[in-house]
Amino acid sequence: MRTILVTAYAVNPYKGSEEGTGWNLTAQIALNNKVVAVTRKNNRGDIEKFMQANSLLMPHVENITFLYFDLPKWAIAWKKGPLLSALYFYMWQFFVALWLMGKKVDFDIAHSLNFHSNWTPSFLWMLGKPFVWGPVGNHTKIPKQYIKNVYGTKAFLKDRMLWYVKCWFWNVDPFVYICKTKAQKIFCVNTEAIKRLNIPVDKAMMLPAVASEQVEGMATSVDGKFTVLSVGRFVPLKGFDLAIKAFGLFYNNLREDQKADANFLIIGTGPEKQRLQNMIADMGLTHVVTIKEWMPRNEVIERFGSSSAYLFPSHEGAGMVVAEALSYGIPVVCLDNYGPGEYVHLQSKLKVTQGSYNETASELAMRLFRLYSYTAFYQTEQRLAKARYNELFQWKCKGEVFNAVYNAVEGENAHINQSVNTIQTA
Repeated sequence: MRTILVTAYAVNPYKGSEEGTGWNLTAQIALNNKVVAVTRKNNRGDIEKFMQANSLLMPHVENITFLYFDLPKWAIAWKKGPLLSALYFYMWQFFVALWLMGKKVDFDIAHSLNFHSNWTPSFLWMLGKPFVWGPVGNHTKIPKQYIKNVYGTKAFLKDRMLWYVKCWFWNVDPFVYICKTKAQKIFCVNTEAIKRLNIPVDKAMMLPAVASEQVEGMATSVDGKFTVLSVGRFVPLKGFDLAIKAFGLFYNNLREDQKADANFLIIGTGPEKQRLQNMIADMGLTHVVTIKEWMPRNEVIERFGSSSAYLFPSHEGAGMVVAEALSYGIPVVCLDNYGPGEYVHLQSKLKVTQGSYNETASELAMRLFRLYSYTAFYQTEQRLAKARYNELFQWKCKGEVFNAVYNAVEGENAHINQSVNTIQTA
């Protein structure tokens, strides 16, 4: 059995989002390969606890040997904010490669697995073995009409500054160029990532990093209620202001006897919480829009199971919550962008083209109204959601793709080595 060296900056079997993705992808690789996985030291306790408790249920985790690496404590201390955290991750990627050179780990293929950033390069190519990268990707800049008038000039400038920093790395940093050149295959979470890195068609592979556990059946609303759900951090990127605006337009378009059926549950917290609460109050929606702070993951999942629609006008380039909603067959109303817009089913009629702020909110509200009003339309979107989940967002799909690529990489390198040997002996 071949050995895959995996560097996974964030791995935690007890968490969702990036940490949960790191764990699940690593576990999928271990189904068909031996794995040497390198992650940060702060993940060690939960990893060892989980592996000890679940070794019988998941015997393939015995194929994983974890190693733990961190930069010095002084470097960890200044890891604050998105830019400094990205710089720390950049340094971690570089020094973990040097550390591994000293460890002399025996492996066949190196795989830089996460933090999913396509503007901070991996240095695993330095180890001299076949190397694959990703899934990697990036958020696009938030369209001006969705940020400046709502969150202010400061938020707009901050978003643009981060965008130009990314552009510098994509176009100027020599190590990003070397990384994408040395990688034999690059998994990309969206087509935007392929475009920004200018990856050759034969090297790029679209593979969203996110997935969700298999769910039997479909979500069922409680007491016939039309419950709209949205989950995430309260930051401009997530578009919760658009979601509230759209729900308000939808709700106010209902007849009085219909309004008792509709409600909107938002789960999350973040720096923009007060702004969103003020918006809910100003629109007279406090009796139908509920904000709940973060809750245990199993309770969040229960909310998916009792929801009718998922409203997600996010500007991000991915979205774990999209996979979770689709797993329950919940129709996802979103923007037609490089993130959620590429994740929902190609035939879905719930994607909204980006226009002016008010036009976009109106279009989102109209999609909610169609789901609420037309049973046949709702059922079609439910089937499309479940079909999309089955084809793209099960964890086993990721493992199958990884394994196929590893096979191809091994075959390609065997062919190259055979050609070299033929030339040398000629």
